[in-house]
Amino acid sequence: MSTRDKTLLVVDDAPDNIQLLSGLLKEKYKIKAATSGEKALLVARKMPSPDLILLDVMMPGMDGYEVYRQLQADALTRSIPVVFVTGHATQEEQQRGLAMGAVAYLSKPVAPQELLSTVERVLNSL
Repeated sequence: MSTRDKTLLVVDDAPDNIQLLSGLLKEKYKIKAATSGEKALLVARKMPSPDLILLDVMMPGMDGYEVYRQLQADALTRSIPVVFVTGHATQEEQQRGLAMGAVAYLSKPVAPQELLSTVERVLNSL
C-alpha cells in the first residue's frame, strides 16, 4: 500500500492549524479534518477508519485527552495510532500523553520535517 492510500485525521479547534498541518501532509496522504473532539470521534468511527490521528490537546469542550480515552474505549477505534500535537507541550504533558498510549507527542509550531518523519515512522510501523 502506498502512502497515498493512507488516511490521516487532523483534529484541531483552530482551522488555521488544520490548514497548516494538512498543507504539509496532503501531497503524500489523504486528509480528513475535524474541529472538535466530538466531530473527531464521529469521523474516526466512519469506515474506512483513518490510519493515524493527529490530535490537538487543548480544545474547548472535549479536550484531546478525553477524545483519546473515548477512542481507546471503542473497539472500532482503539487500534488507530494517535499523535498528540499541542502548543502546551510541557514535559509533564508529554509524559502524560505517552503514558496514555499515544505514539508521539509533538509541540506546536511543528517543524515540517519533524511532522513528516513522525507520521512516516508511525505509518511504517503498522
